[in-house]
Amino acid sequence: MYAIFQSSGKQYRVEEGSKVCVEKLELDEGAEFKTDQILMVRTDTETLIGTPLVAGATITGTVVQNGKGDKVLIFKKKKCKQYRRTNGHRQPFCEIQIQKISVS
Repeated sequence: MYAIFQSSGKQYRVEEGSKVCVEKLELDEGAEFKTDQILMVRTDTETLIGTPLVAGATITGTVVQNGKGDKVLIFKKKKCKQYRRTNGHRQPFCEIQIQKISVS
């Protein structure tokens, strides 16, 4: 059984017991994560596709950690003009352990 849910404008495919890194959420480590923004649920016997959401479906899990991803370097240069700029960015994320996918 798996589901596809939406968080922060992105879609994620999850199964029970899997971990997923989503965009930063305002949740502390160990807090419960619950969403009803389910786009599709696939069980052993049927596939439920939402229009746009599957009614009565929920995903629950817990927040494992909050952190920052790897550094991405941004480098700008204009040749012959002695212009160079270097910046770095680390995207914050929230890692979630999926515990249950339920459909009513």
